[in-house]
Amino acid sequence: MHWVDLSIFIVYMLAMLGVGYYFMKSNKNTDDFFVGGRKMGSWHVGLSVVATDVGGGFSIGLGGLGFILGLAGSWMLFTGLIGAWMSAVFLIPKIFRLSAKHKFYTFPEIFRHFYGKEVALLAGIISAIGYIGFTSSQILAGAKLASASFVSLDLKTALIVMGAITILYTVMGGLKAVIYTDTIQWILLISGLVFIGIPISYVALGGSKAITDSLPGEFFNLQNVTWQTIVNWVVTIIPIWFVGMTLYQRIYASRSEKSARKAWFIAGVFEWPLMAFMGVILGLFSRVALQDGFFEYLGYNSLSDIDPEMGLPLLLRTVLPVGLMGLMMSAYFSAIMSTADSCLMAASGNILTDIISRLTKLPEGKKILRLSQLLTLIIGIVALLLATVMQNVLELMLYSYAFMVSGLFVPILAALFTRNPKKVAAFAAMLLGGGTTITLIIGEWNLPFGLDANIFGLAVSALSYLSCSYLYRVFSK
Repeated sequence: MHWVDLSIFIVYMLAMLGVGYYFMKSNKNTDDFFVGGRKMGSWHVGLSVVATDVGGGFSIGLGGLGFILGLAGSWMLFTGLIGAWMSAVFLIPKIFRLSAKHKFYTFPEIFRHFYGKEVALLAGIISAIGYIGFTSSQILAGAKLASASFVSLDLKTALIVMGAITILYTVMGGLKAVIYTDTIQWILLISGLVFIGIPISYVALGGSKAITDSLPGEFFNLQNVTWQTIVNWVVTIIPIWFVGMTLYQRIYASRSEKSARKAWFIAGVFEWPLMAFMGVILGLFSRVALQDGFFEYLGYNSLSDIDPEMGLPLLLRTVLPVGLMGLMMSAYFSAIMSTADSCLMAASGNILTDIISRLTKLPEGKKILRLSQLLTLIIGIVALLLATVMQNVLELMLYSYAFMVSGLFVPILAALFTRNPKKVAAFAAMLLGGGTTITLIIGEWNLPFGLDANIFGLAVSALSYLSCSYLYRVFSK
C-alpha cells in the first residue's frame, strides 16, 4: 500500500480511538456504558443497527457470495429486511414498554422477568458464547481485508492488529461511542461503495459487456440459488432479530418506542436492496477480475488458488488509485469495527449482568464501570484467540447465529406471545435446542436435503417447549 493510503488509514484509525477516548471521559455509569443513556435518536440507532447487522463480516461475506453465486447472493440480506420489519411491528412495542418500566440492560433480563433467574442465567451463557463467536468473525474479516491490502502482512499479524484496535476502542467508549461511530462508519462505507468501489471497478473491468462476457449467465440471474440455501438463510437470520443482544441494547437505548420502530424500518431498507446488491456486485466484479487475470501478479491464477472472501479486498487493492485506496480500506474497516464493537459490548453485557451479577454482588459507581471495561477487554482477547483458529468469516458468523437462535428463539416467542410461559419448558427448550445445533455442527453430520443444523435445533427446541408445557399442565392438576 502506498504511503498516502497508509497515512489516510492510520489517521482514520486514530480518529476512531479518539472517539472512544472522548466517551470514556463522558461515561458516568453503566447506563451510559451499556445502553447509551437511553436517549438515542432513530437515525443514529437505525444506522447503528444496520452497521452492526451487515457490518464487515457480512460485507466480506457478501463479497464471497457474489464471487460464488453472483447477484443471487443478495437474497441473504432480504431475510434481514424481513426480520427488521417483523421485529419493528411485533417485538419492539412489547420490549420497549418492559424496558422503560424495569430499566433492562441485556436481552436475558427479559427471560429473568418471565421465567426467573435460572433461565436468565442459561440465556446469558448462550448469548455470550454466540457473541464471542460473532466478535471473532468480525476480527477475522478485518484481518482478511488487511492481509489482502498489505502484501507483507500475514493473516495472524493482521488478526492481532485488527483485534487490538477494535478491543481498545470499544473498552474505552462503551455503547455511546459504538452508536455514534457506527453512524459515521456506515455513511463512510456506503459513500465508499457508491462513489469509489463500484464505479472504478466497473471501468477497470471494461464495462458491462466485458463483465457479462467473462462469466456464465447464471451469475446475473437472481434464481441462481437453491431452495435449501434460502431456507437456511431464512431460519438462521430472521430469528436473530428477536434474540440478538446487540439489537435489544439499541431498543433500550432509544428515546421512545416510536423512535425505535422508525430505526428498525430504516435499517431494513438499508440492508436490502441497498447493501445487499452493492456487496454482491463487488464480489461478482472480483470473480471477473480473477477470470481476466487481474490477480496474477499476486500469484492467484485460478479458482483453486483463492479464498472467495479474499476476492473483494484483492479487487479493491488492484484497481483503486493512490489515495482512494486508503479511503476505501477505511470504509471497509469501519464496517468491520461497527459490528465487532457492538458484539463485544453484547458479550460483555451478558457476562457481567446475566452471569457474574447472579453469582456475586457487584460494586457500584465508577468501580462497576471499570469492571465493565476490564471484562470487555478480557472477552475481546478470548474472541481474538478464537479468530486465530477459524478460517471462514461467513461460516463463523452463521454458526454463532445458529447457536443463539436455536436456543433462544422459541422461549422468547413463548414469553412474549403466550399466556403463562413455563420456566421448566423454557429451560429445556434452550438447553436441548442449542445443544442439538452445536452437536450437529461439531459432528459434521450429513443432514437431510442439505439443510442447516439450526433447523433441526429449532425443531427440537419447539418440541421440547411444547412437551414440557403439556406435561407441566398434566401433573400440576
